[in-house]
Amino acid sequence: MTTPEPTAELDARFSSDEASPTPWPDARLVLSDAPISWISTVRPDGRPHVTPINSVWFDGALYFCTGPTERKAMNLAANTGCVLTTGTNAFDHGLDVVVEADAMPVRDEARLHQIAEAYEAKYGSDWHFDVRDGNFHSEDGGMALVFELAPVTVFGFSKGEPFSQTRWRFDHA
Repeated sequence: MTTPEPTAELDARFSSDEASPTPWPDARLVLSDAPISWISTVRPDGRPHVTPINSVWFDGALYFCTGPTERKAMNLAANTGCVLTTGTNAFDHGLDVVVEADAMPVRDEARLHQIAEAYEAKYGSDWHFDVRDGNFHSEDGGMALVFELAPVTVFGFSKGEPFSQTRWRFDHA
């Protein structure tokens, strides 16, 4: 799945006068390199649930895994809408990125093998997964569901001079 380049829009209300939209490759690099991100899902009663995850950027989308009985997996079974955030805690430099997407289960074993390779390449052998029955399996006997986040809307908050807020819109049609 190769995602076309998104349309970028600068929001002048939240940007310095001299700011321009942040280039998409800069945001994609933040997503690809982030060791930890935060995923926000919605509980059945409507309350938010936020938890740290690790993820991989592969072929135009983010992927993450979770145990089937974890809160985020149960939330996503009822409501696929979620938000993934990552960036830096600094105020005067860096780029924070917010991805709005639907988390879609990945069950295709050929695709899962590619994602498992991407996990191990990024996080090392501690994150080795075998693939069978449409899921990830770890050496300790654990099983994990895999989800794809194909970005729909992404926000970038560039910090430092100039400050800027960029919105990227994706057309997956």
